[in-house]
Amino acid sequence: MPRAKSDAAGSDGEPLDFESSMERLEAIVNELEGSQLSLEDSIARYEEGMKLSKRLTQVLEESEKRIERLVEREGAAPTTEPMELTGRESSEGELPL
Repeated sequence: MPRAKSDAAGSDGEPLDFESSMERLEAIVNELEGSQLSLEDSIARYEEGMKLSKRLTQVLEESEKRIERLVEREGAAPTTEPMELTGRESSEGELPL
């Protein structure tokens, strides 16, 4: 399965995958917490971090929509269907996660 890409680019100009984006976001947080950056650099890192955060959130939301669950109905073979992530109570015959 292809890795999720981020809008943020790496040093080679290619978009970062999800894991690299998370690592970059963590590095930005550490830099901002370190208080060693100038105001301009802090603002630039903050903006980069916000872009990464929004993109990572989008990727996670899209991934959640793709999750399926196994459903077993009386008299029918088990099948899968998209999982609703809204906290809905499970229906009779559905296997718990």
